[in-house]
Amino acid sequence: MLLQLFFTMPMLAFVWLTALVVALTVHEFSHAIVGKWRGDDTAEKFGRLSLNPLAHLDPLGFLMLVTIGFGWAKPVPFDPRNLKSPLKDGLLIALAGPISNLIMAVVAAGLFRIFLETGVVRVDTMLGAFLVISVLVNLLLLVFNLIPVHPLDGSKLVDVITYRTGYEWFARWLQMNGPKIMLILVLITLMTPYDPFYFIQLASYFGCDHLIGSSCGGLLGVYFGG
Repeated sequence: MLLQLFFTMPMLAFVWLTALVVALTVHEFSHAIVGKWRGDDTAEKFGRLSLNPLAHLDPLGFLMLVTIGFGWAKPVPFDPRNLKSPLKDGLLIALAGPISNLIMAVVAAGLFRIFLETGVVRVDTMLGAFLVISVLVNLLLLVFNLIPVHPLDGSKLVDVITYRTGYEWFARWLQMNGPKIMLILVLITLMTPYDPFYFIQLASYFGCDHLIGSSCGGLLGVYFGG
């Protein structure tokens, strides 16, 4: 866990924490700015149209993230009544967060490759570690938030798919029971040998390897001495 890392490798823990805070902040800001672009200023009224991390971090959710590896940021509010097309615009607002994480992962990977090729930094520096960790953290957030279960961003995909198909009841059921489902999955992960979220790591490491052109797990082994 990140908290334990602060006692063993404080510099790397700080790098990981910084990458995580930046990824979460831009993710939530992206929800807010797209909501503004689509005609809803609810997030702006709540002070969420900001790149200040304090505007987006939930104290309990962040504490849980640091201590047990699962947490959350403050959800960005929006009012569907202010949107011209609530279903379509709601989906765009939801996808803005994961898309921002994809963009940040690509940018960090691009900088990592450029810096290595030009000799600006070595692989085993803190800047190198920050860029690799940024790629991985953003991909983890991307894949996790695309899970089609409320309150995650992917749940909006279910709303669109089930709209006027006779299966809207399923979307409503997921909206009511999504948090319970997520809690059960987290408890299974923490209390049993089984990890229902393993696919998130698998997909994220796969993407990280291809973006940086090297083994992401191998580089993390170099940084963490594994």
